[in-house]
Amino acid sequence: MIKNYFKIAWRNLLKNKKSSFINISGLAIGMAVAMLIGLWIWDELSYDKYHKNYDRVAQVYQRQTWNGQVYTQQALPFPMGEELRRSYGSDFKYIAMASWEGDHILTVGDKHINKNGFYIDKQGPSILSLKMLHGAVNGLDNPNSIMLSESTAKAFFGDANPINQLMKIDSKLDVKVTGVYEDLPYNTTFKNLKFIAPWELYKTAEPWLERAATQWNNNSFQCFAQINENTDFATVDKKIINSKLDKQAEEDKKFKAQIFLNPMKDWHLRSSFKEGIRTGGAIDYVWMFAIIGVFVLLLACINFMNLSTARSERRAKEVGIRKTVGSLRGQLIWQFLCESILVAFIAFVFAIVLTQLILPWFNQVADKKMTILWGSLWFWAAGIGFTLFTGLIAGSYPALYLSSFKPIKVLKGTFKVGRLASLPRKVLVVTQFTVSVALIIGTIIVYQQIQHTKNRPVGYDRNGLVMIMMQSPDFYGKFDVLRTELKKQGAIEEMAESSSPITSVWSNSGGFDWDGKDPNLDTDFATFWVTHEYGKTVGFEIKEGRDFSRDFGSDTAAILINEAAVKFMNMKDPIGKQVRWDSRGNQYPYTIVGVVKDMVMNSPYNPVKQAVYLLDYENVNFINLKLNPKKSTSESLAIIEKVFRSTIPTAPFDYKFADTEYATKFTQEVRVGKLAGFFTILAIIISCLGLFGLASFVAEQRTKEIGVRKIVGASVFNLWKLLSKDFVILVGIACLIAMPIAYYYLHGWLEKYQYRVNISWWVFVAAVAGAIIITLLTVSFQAIKAATTNPVKSLRTE
Repeated sequence: MIKNYFKIAWRNLLKNKKSSFINISGLAIGMAVAMLIGLWIWDELSYDKYHKNYDRVAQVYQRQTWNGQVYTQQALPFPMGEELRRSYGSDFKYIAMASWEGDHILTVGDKHINKNGFYIDKQGPSILSLKMLHGAVNGLDNPNSIMLSESTAKAFFGDANPINQLMKIDSKLDVKVTGVYEDLPYNTTFKNLKFIAPWELYKTAEPWLERAATQWNNNSFQCFAQINENTDFATVDKKIINSKLDKQAEEDKKFKAQIFLNPMKDWHLRSSFKEGIRTGGAIDYVWMFAIIGVFVLLLACINFMNLSTARSERRAKEVGIRKTVGSLRGQLIWQFLCESILVAFIAFVFAIVLTQLILPWFNQVADKKMTILWGSLWFWAAGIGFTLFTGLIAGSYPALYLSSFKPIKVLKGTFKVGRLASLPRKVLVVTQFTVSVALIIGTIIVYQQIQHTKNRPVGYDRNGLVMIMMQSPDFYGKFDVLRTELKKQGAIEEMAESSSPITSVWSNSGGFDWDGKDPNLDTDFATFWVTHEYGKTVGFEIKEGRDFSRDFGSDTAAILINEAAVKFMNMKDPIGKQVRWDSRGNQYPYTIVGVVKDMVMNSPYNPVKQAVYLLDYENVNFINLKLNPKKSTSESLAIIEKVFRSTIPTAPFDYKFADTEYATKFTQEVRVGKLAGFFTILAIIISCLGLFGLASFVAEQRTKEIGVRKIVGASVFNLWKLLSKDFVILVGIACLIAMPIAYYYLHGWLEKYQYRVNISWWVFVAAVAGAIIITLLTVSFQAIKAATTNPVKSLRTE
């Protein structure tokens, strides 16, 4: 019996090629979208699960209160790790202090390569549960050791065993390779970690680290931990909450520092905090795309339901005859469900092909490395189960509807579908276009938000601005030589050094005082140490006063502040006024000589932070170059590389463009926008396929009516309007429903950005106009075709 069901279903598919194509292609697109989103969600939910003790590993965080606002951060003081070990050791299996991940120069002989890595306590590899290929997980017990990723070891030593080979870090620290670990997968927080070195070695790397070892107000480090199996994060949080506060000086207790554990399972999915409370993160996008996937698949199912029920009259006699010869309603239901399931399985095959074709592009846009899980039983079980479910859902309404026809009425020719028979189809069309229009509005708003922020004045000139990190001692003391030679060869307009990259803030400082300051105001300034030509190099704008100048020897005690600082300090006429900075227990007076236009250096979605700029040729980390616009970029870079390699031969020539680095600040929003746009286009295609099928059916159903109207004088335009009107009304209703829904959710999404676009009325008008135009274009083909058909053919008897 089942075999006969599928045989009949196959014949019906071949008999109705057009509707079969629409059904299969629509379902295939919907299922491909669901498959892509399913792979993406699986990748997101499995983030960091590579680490064996994923559910017991955490990063130590702190909350602090500044001027009534609670800030959450992972930056901690140096002594934090030792305090946790000493006072709360029974709750932890491992505790590891760490530096920040960053690029460092690794050297073997004459080979110098930039690799990303960090310094971490010897228990760090155990916390990360690194899979060792050579050596042991305790390789960092030796304070002069280094552990390499598999790809890094291969880059230096090929296929040879690297254990006990000697290397240098940043041309100053001698180390020995004690371990090689498997490269970490792409869906982990530490995916770019190419080497790790001991925390004990790091402590000897710079003089300031010795001072930091006893400073509880210097938040410059990270701390990772793994809790014991006999406890949980909430219990440990209650114990360690005051572990920093108890050690702070009295004047720092006002910041109300609270220590807590941020579990690894929340690092990626729930990384956002507001006023000390977790507010979400990537999990928001997981839910968003999951909902989109469900709706896009629903659109495809709606197409199937609509086209199947629309063509019910054609199969009414079939149902009547089969019921007359003894078919039960249950058998008819199974017949139609088998047809639906067959369509679903054919669509599933095409969906896999589509997914495989789209996946490389999808991975690039989504920043993933996903593959179809061909060898996974779970994948095939889920795929087949999902297909059965889709077939049953898509075919349920047609099966129940068609099987309910009365055989006597059908065979006597008195069967009429009824005035309300088309109502479910109309509801489904409205549902389809409600989803499509809401997605169109959402895509426009996301694009607007991205462009609004991209076009925000940044306060400096990013064009032709190049940044080079000073990664080893060999960079220092070469500034004048490099600047003179590069200007001589015409490769640059200007050059300067700075403590932070142009597109980020690496240092924040308190302890500032000035006349008229509110004694209750907590100070926290973005702090930049720069050299004289910094302003000319980056092209910042002086709003008041002047820039640093080599003509003024007193500028070593001068300071520049930005516009945000003037507002924060509530200072009128700031030029010439003094600012006192209590640094390292000493108070240094500085004179304000200029006010700089606000420069967007951190998140472009947030207000610019109050900032100070000080002269310093020692406390710097970056060389900034303004390329000569009269030369091509490639020509200038070739000259710069040659000069750098001859002046600093021990370092690879590694540079970044400021505009490229700034663009990375929009990565997540651009990615969401592209994916939302892609799914919106597919949703529209699916909706249009269904609309095209329905328009074809309606035109066919009204063939005789159209013939009569033409004979009595109806024009092609009148007939086109007659056939298009109903669809336009349905889409209009969908637009009215979609607009408030889209506004509600998009307004909530925009609320998380302080610098955001306003939702304009024209966005809704454009979306509605677009939906109606798409509807008319889709319907018009069939409407005009029917309107131009020879009426003699239309009126010919069957």
